[in-house]
Amino acid sequence: MSNIFDRMAQDPQNEPPDQEQTTSFENSVEPIQTEPSSATPRELKVAVLELLRQGFIEESQRHDLFRSVSVQIEAINKTLETLDLALRVDSHRGVAFLVVAKPDASSASDEEAWNHPLVRKQRLTLEQSLLVAILRQAFAMHEQEYGVGQSAAKLSVDELLPMFLTYFGDSGSDAKNENRLLHLLDQLKTHGIVSEVDAQQEILIRPLIAHLANPESLSALLAVLAEKKGSTSTEGDE
Repeated sequence: MSNIFDRMAQDPQNEPPDQEQTTSFENSVEPIQTEPSSATPRELKVAVLELLRQGFIEESQRHDLFRSVSVQIEAINKTLETLDLALRVDSHRGVAFLVVAKPDASSASDEEAWNHPLVRKQRLTLEQSLLVAILRQAFAMHEQEYGVGQSAAKLSVDELLPMFLTYFGDSGSDAKNENRLLHLLDQLKTHGIVSEVDAQQEILIRPLIAHLANPESLSALLAVLAEKKGSTSTEGDE
């Protein structure tokens, strides 16, 4: 006498599907494809890469990028934190720039603390530093007259030359004096301090100068000049 298990075994409806049917069913189901999403938004990447490439972004030159940077300060700083860099934004003057994060307070001195693999510490010569101080004074006077960030600070080479000669001395040749000044201006251009001399023999003092030539750096320059003056006086007395 057959039991219920024998009847189930003989029932063709209970037979498992053959291999060909199973394969056909599996092939009919297409896997769901998902596009990989980027962890970092494209705008943020572009802003960080431009800051790393040039060191600063001016609103007058890259308006859209500057606006993007201004609204993503926190996200950009979070990205730069691992590189020991930080973003500073001067919205009044329209400039955003990178700074090296402050070293540990336990460091013995700035010289010993300086050890950044991505940023090379550049020292200005005494002539370059003096010219920066002259340009910073002209920039400050422009802001007093027109307001901070209200207009571009332009200065002609003819206006700058007498101020330059006050500190550097007249060589006796107008051509030599002007060439010396133009050479120094060209060197400062690479630091983002001034623009190129245009067809009207004018330069634009760029807003970054307000932060590069800050009170600390100007005080250091005055200290160097006082030291040189003191050593010169001592040599004269001897």
